[in-house]
Amino acid sequence: MGPLNVVIKQRALLAEDKQERHNAILDAAERLLRRSPERVANVSEVADEAGLAKGTVYLYFPSKEELLLALHERHVAEFFAALGALLARNEPVSFDAILAITGAHMVDQPTFLPLATRCFGIMGTQVPLDTAVAFKGRMAQRMREAAAGLERHFPELPPGGGVPLLRHSYALILGLWQMSSTQVVELPEGVDECPMVGFHYADELARGLRALWRGTVGTLPDAASSMAGNR
Repeated sequence: MGPLNVVIKQRALLAEDKQERHNAILDAAERLLRRSPERVANVSEVADEAGLAKGTVYLYFPSKEELLLALHERHVAEFFAALGALLARNEPVSFDAILAITGAHMVDQPTFLPLATRCFGIMGTQVPLDTAVAFKGRMAQRMREAAAGLERHFPELPPGGGVPLLRHSYALILGLWQMSSTQVVELPEGVDECPMVGFHYADELARGLRALWRGTVGTLPDAASSMAGNR
């Protein structure tokens, strides 16, 4: 093995080690958030959980807010990877299959929605502008790629119509969750219930998304009819 090959191998090992530490820090932050969803762990706590020095964590994430944003991006990337794999298929894709992926990666993932809400709050105030801009650029690219797949499977969508559909869907997902998590301590006299709370989030979301998609792309085939049409 020549000197150049040795250097290349060393660089590869170094890059692999950096990625492992990067992932270990995010894994530690994820575990802490799952244990105590009502609070955000500080950098020292994340470092202890990951078995690393506090200074090492700061080498990868200059602030607690940037660490949270990176964890949120990992969640979003996993969702888009699953959606992209579904949309890359040649057979028809049903709304129910897309809803199932949404459920698995957003609704049933206990830290996705609380973290998404936090990140919206810190994006314009506690995260450096260049970091926020880069994050939004990567998110936009993922959305454009998914939108192209949607437009291929749902021809009722006009060119460029996939992005607004995804954007409106995400707004509904996050908005309904925020409403469902609102706590009303005391209702005004004479009011027996509040329509803003007390509903089952997953069921309400499924109905809302189905109505949104039906109004956008027309009749939605269910999973069974999609499979039958492929036979």
